[in-house]
Amino acid sequence: MPLARLRPWAEPRQAFRQLSRGATLRCCLPVAVVVGSLLSAVNEGDVLMSGRVNALVVVKLAANLLIPFLTSSTGALLAVRERSGAGSSAGSNR
Repeated sequence: MPLARLRPWAEPRQAFRQLSRGATLRCCLPVAVVVGSLLSAVNEGDVLMSGRVNALVVVKLAANLLIPFLTSSTGALLAVRERSGAGSSAGSNR
């Protein structure tokens, strides 16, 4: 299970440390590649097919991969977040 590599965290710097050390790569990179490729095909497909690729298009293609990676990494890290005792989850059923 890929999430088993993620350690529970309580402070944002602990989550950032895991992200910067690549702890979310195994579980989140495949998601980013699939979603990013679909976004790139939908949003930049006509430009790619015409061969009119410039620096702006390359930046957009990179963003199409980076944004899903960061989104899925955030979700994975939030799944292992330690919650402090009373009051932190006022409306939850936990």
